[in-house]
Amino acid sequence: MNKEKNLNRRTLLKSSFLASSGIALSQSSNQVSSAELKKPNEDTIILFQGDSITDAGRDRKNEMLANNARMLGRGYPNFIAGHTLAKWPQKRIKIYNRGISGNKVPDLAARWQKDCIDIKPNLLSVLIGVNDIWHKLNGNYDGSVKVYEEGFTKLIERTKDNLPNTAIVICEPFALKCGAVKDNWFPEFDKRREAAKRVSKKFSTIFIPFQKMFDNAIKAGTKAEYWAADGVHPSIAGHALMAKTWTEIVSKSDVAI
Repeated sequence: MNKEKNLNRRTLLKSSFLASSGIALSQSSNQVSSAELKKPNEDTIILFQGDSITDAGRDRKNEMLANNARMLGRGYPNFIAGHTLAKWPQKRIKIYNRGISGNKVPDLAARWQKDCIDIKPNLLSVLIGVNDIWHKLNGNYDGSVKVYEEGFTKLIERTKDNLPNTAIVICEPFALKCGAVKDNWFPEFDKRREAAKRVSKKFSTIFIPFQKMFDNAIKAGTKAEYWAADGVHPSIAGHALMAKTWTEIVSKSDVAI
């Protein structure tokens, strides 16, 4: 009986505009048809935030131009934006990328007003954490796991206070064991991943398990280098896989944009 109620509730609530765009490749047997899903609202704003993985070489000179290919960079935000905008050309969807290479949680906090709150996104996606340990191991930062979690928590609290109706996606930081990623990254990096997951759970955000995604891809028979040669920055295949996974999970959420 409870299972039936939960199924009915999820069927009624599934409302992500990305799911209705037809680009989701759901593996769930509970997937509803696109006819049951809401279309994107007019003037929907999507914002991607993070470090170099999100930045992906974006052109800052064009960062005020929504949907601009150079502004979006060469990574997963561009993949997601392309599919979404192609599906809904009649809607005034605006997609921005404000990822900055080298950023850590404190760096996001320092620019959050201008690069997030002032943009007023309907959907905010954040991927942050790899530099918080990488820079520490290089001797350029001394933030602990506790500092990371507390700073991330304050960032999301600030977002909730200023943008109470914004849907939030927290992406799991990831590291593949190759290139720059050595044994000394662990187990601390795993603790940081768990911290990101706790922050997501605390605020009931959508959570994208990128580490599990890449781990499964490697177990299926590919080398880590195929997805990210240095263990951190994804290849074109890595970015495409991230976009696919992000879309699937956001599509199956109960978020209405």
